[in-house]
Amino acid sequence: MEAAAIGSQSPLSFPSSLCKAKVSSGLPICNVKMKSNRRLEVVCRGMLATRKFMQRKKKEEVFKDAADEAEQKNWRRMMREIEEAGSAVSILKTQRSGKEPLPRDVILGTLVRFKQLKKWNIVSEILEWLRTQHWWDFTEMDFLMLVTAYGKLGDFSRAERVLKYMNKKGYQPSVISQTGLMEAYGRGKQYRKAEAVFRRMQTSGPEPSPVTYQIILKSLVEGDKYKETEAIFEDLLNEKRASFKPDQKMFHMMIYMYKKSGDYAQARKLFAQMSERGIPLSTVTFNSLMSFETDYKEVSSIYDQMQRAGLKPDVVSYSLLIKAYGKARREEEALAVFEEMLDAGIRPTRKSYNILLDAFAISGLVEEANTVFKAMRRHRVEPDLCSYTTMVLAYVNASDMNGAEKFFRRIKDDGLKPNVVVYGTLMKGYSKLNNVEKVMRVYERMRIQGVEPNQTIYTTIMDVHGRNSDFGNAVIWFKEMEARGYPPDQKAKNILLSLAKTPEEQQEANELVGNDAIQLEVKPDNEEVDGADGHEVTQTDSGNHHLLDDTRTRNHVNGRTRAGNYAFDEEEEDDDDDDYEEEDDEDFNFVSFKDKRELNFAS
Repeated sequence: MEAAAIGSQSPLSFPSSLCKAKVSSGLPICNVKMKSNRRLEVVCRGMLATRKFMQRKKKEEVFKDAADEAEQKNWRRMMREIEEAGSAVSILKTQRSGKEPLPRDVILGTLVRFKQLKKWNIVSEILEWLRTQHWWDFTEMDFLMLVTAYGKLGDFSRAERVLKYMNKKGYQPSVISQTGLMEAYGRGKQYRKAEAVFRRMQTSGPEPSPVTYQIILKSLVEGDKYKETEAIFEDLLNEKRASFKPDQKMFHMMIYMYKKSGDYAQARKLFAQMSERGIPLSTVTFNSLMSFETDYKEVSSIYDQMQRAGLKPDVVSYSLLIKAYGKARREEEALAVFEEMLDAGIRPTRKSYNILLDAFAISGLVEEANTVFKAMRRHRVEPDLCSYTTMVLAYVNASDMNGAEKFFRRIKDDGLKPNVVVYGTLMKGYSKLNNVEKVMRVYERMRIQGVEPNQTIYTTIMDVHGRNSDFGNAVIWFKEMEARGYPPDQKAKNILLSLAKTPEEQQEANELVGNDAIQLEVKPDNEEVDGADGHEVTQTDSGNHHLLDDTRTRNHVNGRTRAGNYAFDEEEEDDDDDDYEEEDDEDFNFVSFKDKRELNFAS
C-alpha cells in the first residue's frame, strides 16, 4: 500500500487518503490484504504503534532539603492511603502525634487536593470531622465549602442543616451558600425547590452569579424542565439591566438541551447566535454540534470547520468522529482518525478504545478487534466489561460462537462478572443461528448466576421462537415479559403478530398486543445487515456504553498542594471533565446500546 504523510490539511473529509497516512514513527498505519469486495481483512504490525508521549517517563523531583522531601513523601503516602480506603478521618488521626494538632497546611492541602479531584464525599467527611475538633477554628469559609460539597453530592438534607446552623450563628446568606443549596436540590432531583431558591435569589438576593445561572440551567435540563430552562435563559439574554450576559457555558448547556429534546434546528440557530453575539466558540461547542449528527459526512464537515476556526480537536472530538465512521461501517477511516489522534499527542481514553473496538466489532472483524484490545493493555489502558462485551460481539457478528464462548469464559478468568449485556450478546448470536436450545441454555446460565433479565432478553427469546415459527412459546414469553414488569416493545409485538397464522392465533395475538389491527413495521432496535461474507451482523453503538471510562480516571495524586489558606470562590460547574455522561449499566440495552447517557457540554 502506498504511504504518504498527512499534511497540514485534515484528510478526514476525503476517505481515499485515510489509508495512506503514516504514523509518526515512520511505520505505515496498516499493512493490509484486501478482499475482492474491498473489505478490510487483516490489519498488521504498524497498527496503533506506541507513540513517545505514551511511554512512561520518570519525573525528577526537586526538594528544598531532606526535611522537605520527607514531609512531601509522607503527605503523598497519606493521600494514597485515603484514596485506597475511601475515607479520610481514620488516616488523618494517625498523623497526629499525641495531642498535637495537625499542621494547618496539611489539612488545607488535603482539602484543596480532594476538591480538585472532585472527591466531595471525602471533602465533606474531613470538614464534618474538623467541626468537632477543638484545635481547629471552623470559619465561614469552612461552612461554605461544606455546603458546596453537599451541593455536589446532592445531599440537600445536610445542606439545609448546615445553612440553618449558619443562620443561627449570624452568618448572612451568600451567593455561594444559596447556590450550593440550589445545586443540592438539583442533584437530588428536587427541581422545583432548586428553581424556588433561584427565584428567591432573583427577588430577595443575594443576586445570582454566572455560576448560579450555569447550575440552575444544568439542573433543570437534567430534570427535562425545558420550558423553565428556556425562560430563564431568554430572560437573561434580553435583560438590559443585568451586569452580565449568557456566557459560553450557558450557550453550551442550551445547545445540549435542544439536542436532548431533539430540536436540532434550534440548537444550530443558537450556535449561529454565539458568533453574532461575540461569544467565543470552543472545541466543546463544535463537539456539541458533532454529537447531533448521525451521518459521518456531516460529522466530518463539522470537524473540518472546527479546524478551520483554529481550534484543536480533543479526545471527545476524535471519539465522535471515530464513532460516526464506525456506525457507517467505514472502519478504515475510523482507524485513520484514531491514528491521527495519537499523532496529535492526545492520549486516548478507555472510551475511545471501546469506540474503535466497536467499529471493528460491528463488521465482525475479529482479528482487527483483537489488535485494538491488545493495544489497550500495551498502552496501559485496562479493558473494562464493555471492552470484553464488544469483543464477544465481534465474534457473534462473525458467526463464530465458539470464539464468543471462549472470550466469555475469559471475562470470568480476568476477574470480571458478566452482566445482562454480555449474556444478551451471546443469546443474540445463537438466535441469529436459529438455535433455540443454545439460547435457552445461556438464559438458564444467566439466571443461575443471579443476573436478572431485561426487556431485550425476553425479546431475543421471542425472536428465536419466531425464527422457528413457534407461536405457542412466543406467547408464553410475551406474557412472561409483561409479568416481570417489562412492557413489550414494538419488535416483540411484531414477532407475535407475524407468527399468528390461524384466525384464533391472530385474535389472541391482537388481544395481547392491545390492538384490533396493527401494521407490521419491523424496525428492531438492532439493525441487522449483511456482512461481507453474507452473514448477518449486529450493529451497536458502543460510543455510549455505560461502562466506558472518562478522563477523570486518569487523575492521580502527583504532588502536594500547598496553601496558607484556601481561596474559596464559587465552584465552577465543570465537574464532568469528559464531555460524556455516565449511567448505571443495569439499564443498558445490549441490542442497540442506545443513548442512555447524554453528552454534557456545559462542562
